[in-house]
Amino acid sequence: MKRLLIVFVGLLTALSFSSCGYNTMVSQDENVKAKWAQVENAYQRRADLIPNLVGTVKGAAQHEKGTLEAVVEARAKATSVTVDPSNLSEEAIANFQQTQDALSQSIGRLLVSVEAYPDLKANSNFQELQAQLEGTENRISVERRAYNDAVQEYNTTVRSFPNNIMAGIFGFKSKGTFKAAEGADKAPTVSF
Repeated sequence: MKRLLIVFVGLLTALSFSSCGYNTMVSQDENVKAKWAQVENAYQRRADLIPNLVGTVKGAAQHEKGTLEAVVEARAKATSVTVDPSNLSEEAIANFQQTQDALSQSIGRLLVSVEAYPDLKANSNFQELQAQLEGTENRISVERRAYNDAVQEYNTTVRSFPNNIMAGIFGFKSKGTFKAAEGADKAPTVSF
């Protein structure tokens, strides 16, 4: 009889965990971590392309040394900031995003300075690197959106009743998302 009671309690416990949302939260947490890994992958691709872009530009634009150094410095800062997938808090994501935004701005200044060098713009190596960089920026955007979608689904589950009770017991916390860069709400002005 005692053995039957133990089996019954064990079965009831297993069933209650399967219906309490614990497994869903674990699954969604792992999905968020996988999406984060893809974000890091896209940023790493950009970081790997930058030395080639800078080297190509350096060959044609020696006196733009300051701009090139700013890109290299921003890349170094961006690659030094990492976020632990188990701590995807708002602050950690904001810090990571800030360094990546600084790198994006440096690349933008570099590409603008290239306009002064028609020979460089016509260089096929530069054109290919520029196309690769543009593609990488698009990949980053796609991966950030996928990450934000996964975080939204996870955060909704963790904060919904009765899952929020189980989330509190098992330590599931809301995760941070990417936000638009400051000033992104204003269209850039282009003048020739």
